[in-house]
Amino acid sequence: MTKPWFTNYPESVAHEVDLNRYASLVDLLHQTTNKYQQQTAYSNFGAELSFEQIDNLSRDFAAFIQNKLKVNKGDRVALMCPNTLCFPVAMWGIIRVGAVQVNVNPMYTARELEHQLNDAQVDTIIIFSPSTKILADIFDNTGVKNIITVDLDDLVNKGLPCTPVDERLLNTISFTDVLTQGASFELIEPTLNQKDLLFLQYTGGTTGLSKGAMLNHGNLIANILQYEEFAKNHIHYGKDIVITAIPMYHIFALMANTLAYFTFGAKNVLVTNPRDMPGFVDVWKNTKATMFTGVNTLFNGLLHTPGFEHVDFSSLKLCIGGGAAVQKAVADKWQQVTGVKLQEGYGLSETSPILTLNFGTTINGESRYIDGIGVPMPNTDISIRDDNGNSVSQGESGELCAKGPQVMSGYWNNVEATKQCMTPDGYFKTGDVAMLDDKGFFHIVDRKKDMINVSGFNVYPNEIEAEIAKMPGILESACVGVEDEKTGEAVKLFVVKEDDKITEQAIIEFCRQGLTAYKVPKHVIFINEIPKSSVGKLLRRELR
Repeated sequence: MTKPWFTNYPESVAHEVDLNRYASLVDLLHQTTNKYQQQTAYSNFGAELSFEQIDNLSRDFAAFIQNKLKVNKGDRVALMCPNTLCFPVAMWGIIRVGAVQVNVNPMYTARELEHQLNDAQVDTIIIFSPSTKILADIFDNTGVKNIITVDLDDLVNKGLPCTPVDERLLNTISFTDVLTQGASFELIEPTLNQKDLLFLQYTGGTTGLSKGAMLNHGNLIANILQYEEFAKNHIHYGKDIVITAIPMYHIFALMANTLAYFTFGAKNVLVTNPRDMPGFVDVWKNTKATMFTGVNTLFNGLLHTPGFEHVDFSSLKLCIGGGAAVQKAVADKWQQVTGVKLQEGYGLSETSPILTLNFGTTINGESRYIDGIGVPMPNTDISIRDDNGNSVSQGESGELCAKGPQVMSGYWNNVEATKQCMTPDGYFKTGDVAMLDDKGFFHIVDRKKDMINVSGFNVYPNEIEAEIAKMPGILESACVGVEDEKTGEAVKLFVVKEDDKITEQAIIEFCRQGLTAYKVPKHVIFINEIPKSSVGKLLRRELR
């Protein structure tokens, strides 16, 4: 069936792809490591692991947890680790025994960690040493039996210092000891297929307790192949160099950087602490990157770090922004500094994650870029619906609902939440307000729950934040709705400024030039930093 967006597909990109190339991710691993053996797969702090080493080390890791810890197919194993060489080794080891990887943010609070470990029924955890204090605080409230600890210097061997393991945790084993012992065990890889569970990706903690999106082997294989088809004119097999600064436990970097570009034989340069912006810029200076994925705050942070403008970007070919809306002011500055267009993508944990991507379009033989989240991946359908579940006309706003092989099978042990997020005809309800324009491009208007109602008018924070980003002397901003006697709700704007001379009144005046009266902030508060998630999303709930 012809869709209005098909005319915007890149040249020679198919509307559908064959999803049966790999029986499972283990099949993908064996094919990939066999193809690219001696090439570098991952790099961190200057240390490198080849595809063959990833194969061998993950085999040893898998053999240890299978034989010594009795981890079997279907068991949940938590991986609580930043971007280090240990992450992909542990990940492939978990996958090779048929276990289910529970991706955990190393910055979690004790409450968040306790909920996730208990909800997923985890009894084995691989944990970054600095995070062990949090685990020790709640250890007795969980069912965890096995603890494998990861140090910053593991597999790097450059003498990097690391916080010691919390002494309250007994019977832990180091990552390096696991590999040493695992080498002497035999590994029996179970038979896996695309329906087998692969990841529990926790999401939705903004509104209470987070839920585990169940992603199976087929979901991730589908999204890798969908992205490969859509981006095929930008992929250089065995030659790409990718900088991975988004955490690998986050679904965006997990699928795109850690799995897809691994499949394409790319060298992945891991950034362990992207908050150290000067160090991050040094990584750029020492890497002839061809591809980079990021989020708006990451792009913005780099652009405001001295020295970034002096990086040699001549090898850079593709930059993709996701995780949150990419602001036009940031995208324009990025292109000005790097010479490369910032392409926007859209997806969620529940969709493995990519649903849409924007590579522009061709009109009358001329390449054009239309702002927005672009068009759906191959094998993906998107329907914009009103509150009653009816499809709206092209050009009208409604909830973005999606169907495709990358959509999760449901939430872990939560039938009710699964039922609530699916339409009767099998579409996943994203909770995002979107519209399809007359040219066949999709646009996100905002999160349904972030929408502000001013005197009956819908006000979307994204629009206001994007407008303020154009103002010289402003680093970043975030806005929320607050109660107001006259208008029901009013717009409250939190601003981080670089120019001390900027006043509340100056910001309001600037907004009046580009925004309708009811969208102009009523309150402006200056703060030192906007609270963000580990991946760089603005946490409006904390501002509320």
